[in-house]
Formats: sequence, structure tokens, C-alpha cells
Amino acid sequence: MVSKVPLIHNAHYRRSGIKSYAYLIRKYGIRPSRDGPYFIGRTIHQTGRPFTTKPVGGRVRFRDVMQKQFSEKDLQQVDAEDIQNDSMYFVSVSIGSPAQFLALVPDTASTDVWVRSTSQSQGDRKIYDPVKSSTVSIDEQAAWKVSNLDNSSASGSAATDHVTLGDLTIKSPHVAIADTMSSGFDQATADGVLGLAFGSISNVRPEAKSLVETLLVQDDLPASTKLFTAKFSPSGDSDSDTPFFTFGEIDKPTGEDIHYTPIDKQHGFWSVESTTANVAGTSIDRPGNRAVVDTDAALTLLEDTTCQAIYDAIPGAFYDGESQGFLFPRDTDRDQLPTIELDVGGKLFSIPKGSLGFSEAKPEFVYGGVQSRGSLEFDVLGLAFLEGIYAIFDVGNLRFGAAQVAN
Repeated sequence: MVSKVPLIHNAHYRRSGIKSYAYLIRKYGIRPSRDGPYFIGRTIHQTGRPFTTKPVGGRVRFRDVMQKQFSEKDLQQVDAEDIQNDSMYFVSVSIGSPAQFLALVPDTASTDVWVRSTSQSQGDRKIYDPVKSSTVSIDEQAAWKVSNLDNSSASGSAATDHVTLGDLTIKSPHVAIADTMSSGFDQATADGVLGLAFGSISNVRPEAKSLVETLLVQDDLPASTKLFTAKFSPSGDSDSDTPFFTFGEIDKPTGEDIHYTPIDKQHGFWSVESTTANVAGTSIDRPGNRAVVDTDAALTLLEDTTCQAIYDAIPGAFYDGESQGFLFPRDTDRDQLPTIELDVGGKLFSIPKGSLGFSEAKPEFVYGGVQSRGSLEFDVLGLAFLEGIYAIFDVGNLRFGAAQVAN
């Protein structure tokens, strides 16, 4: 029997459409194509003259920063309260020998496994202490640093240690250990992040051994076990099974009819072809379009033509600049919502109608679970899409699999 690792629902998570959209602007560097308070602007940054710590004189350079503007004369820098810094789900992971258990955010669109160090205040969170592990190896040459467009940051050292996911042990990938972090990072309820993307977008320097690439070359595991799977529950569906991950095995009853497609990992992501969409029976051709699968994206982001077609098909829906997103009436009946299908590698998969409404927005309206990707050159298949499928991340064969589940 397959060992399922239940996803832990974050009891502290509070849904906010605009904050979740702001999070994705920051994560992907999106320049929105529609009006709204959040955007990426350019500011002048003085580095200072040599041999002084004062930021005056010396070289001047431009820097992209995330900003907000709610009125013509009210331009501000984004702060931690503007962005959704928390995640909906965690997964239990053990690191080291003996095992140290932590609740990490599973993120298929980031690379690094990072955890809080002993120098961080603990509160209700757990930390990783490398001193207590017999399988750790401190990488004296490696450093880890994340700097975001909202000026939030985290940094620390790196080590290699065993990481166990369910019944699957991955030997000695890099684990980043956060020694310092800004308030944006510290707001997160999780003990860290389980990065499940590929190494080219790692923030460990010099070159890091990412978890999935360590798994890819691990000789003592057959190729058939070098995978993980994810099943999320549709939003608001109390009758759905508990969401789960599996590691090393596929849950056959959940994924009886799996469609596989090759991935392109050149830019570090789980990137698949997605060249067709179908909205309310109307096909939309999207030649050359690709999509990134992101298990930590609360929203699904699509190019503007498809996004507009979705909300044109919902009575009373409109784009609201103040909310920076498409809204539709809260009392919309399910049979008034369009059937939406996105193709993954040549096969169409439908988004559950219950996942089209993400959160409350203005009075009597809800924020849509599908929004615009703006300047981004690819779609982001987040939870609105993933709640309709059983997803297989086949590391050993560099392919992505999907099976439609009952909506």
C-alpha cells in the first residue's frame, strides 16, 4: 500500500486575493498588464564611495523594487503586510540522523530546501540543528541568500544532510540554514520551504546539490521510485479526501489514467506545453505557450486572452483595479460558471468550478482563483488547476503526469 503523507492545512492561513497576487508578482517578477496598486518600479540606488558605509556619492544604479500606489500622490514601497507571506499547506519532512521533523512548504517552483537555524526565535516553530545530526556535512564554501523585490531577505549557511520524505530518503542534498531573515520571511508559519524545482534557480552559492537533482542521480534507487505526487482538495469541498503527497510511489486508485508529457527544466521549473484552452465550449489556440506547475501558488495565472474569456463567461464578473483582479458575484450558482479546460502536453484537464472563487473581495463579490499573468512569458498552474488533478512529478524520467479527478 502506498504511503501517503498528509498535507497539513495551515490553521493560521487567511485567504486574500490581492495579497496572493502580490506574492506572485514578487515571486516571478511580474509586471501587471492591468491597473492595480501593486507594480514593479525602478528606483535610484547609490552604492556609496569606496571605504565608506554611507550610501552617498559614488556609483548610482537603478534597481527594480516592488511598489504600491493607491492614489496619485501616494507612492510607497511595499511592506510585509501587503503580501501573502504564509502558505496554505505544509508537509512533514525529516532531516538528519536522528530525524528532526519540520513542517515545510512544498514548492515545485523554488529549488532550495531551507530551514530556520538555532539563531532564530522559535515560538511555535521547529528548527534544524545540524550539530545534532550524524549525517550532516557543513559546506564551508557555500552561502545562501534570498533578496526579493519588496526588499525582504533571508540569508545563512548551507550543509548537506539526509532528507526523508515519507518512505523515501534522499542522501545529502544541500539544506540552506537561515541565520537571519526579515519580517516578511518571519511572518510565515512554516518551519521553512521544501524546494522541489531544479538547481538553476537555487540561491545557494557556489553551485548547490538541489533535492530533486540529488534524487535524479542517487544510484541506490530505481528510476521508478524517483518521483513524488500531489493531490489537493478542491476549495470549499468538505467531502473531499485529505490532500496528500506521496514520495517514491504513485497512488494507483487516485491516478488510474495518467497522461505524461516531457518537461523543460532549462530554467529550473517544471515547465510543460499548454497550447490550448477551452472556455465554455470555445477553443482558444495558444501556439508555443508553456506553463509552470507551482504547488505554492494559491492562484492560477493565465495569459490575458484566456483570462478575459473566462470572466466574460461569468454573469456579473468584472476586473476591479482596486482589488487588482477579476471578481464575480458571490451568489453565482455553480451551473452559471463556465467549464474551463487547460491542455497539458496535448490533453485537456478541467478546473473544478468550486476552485474558481478564491476569497472574499468587495461586498458580495469573490476574488477569482484564475488571474492574469501580466508580463510573464508562461502560465502558472497553481492550486485552482491542481485541485482538479492528481499530479505526478516524475524526476527519474523528467516528465510531468496528470490524471483528472472527479470535480
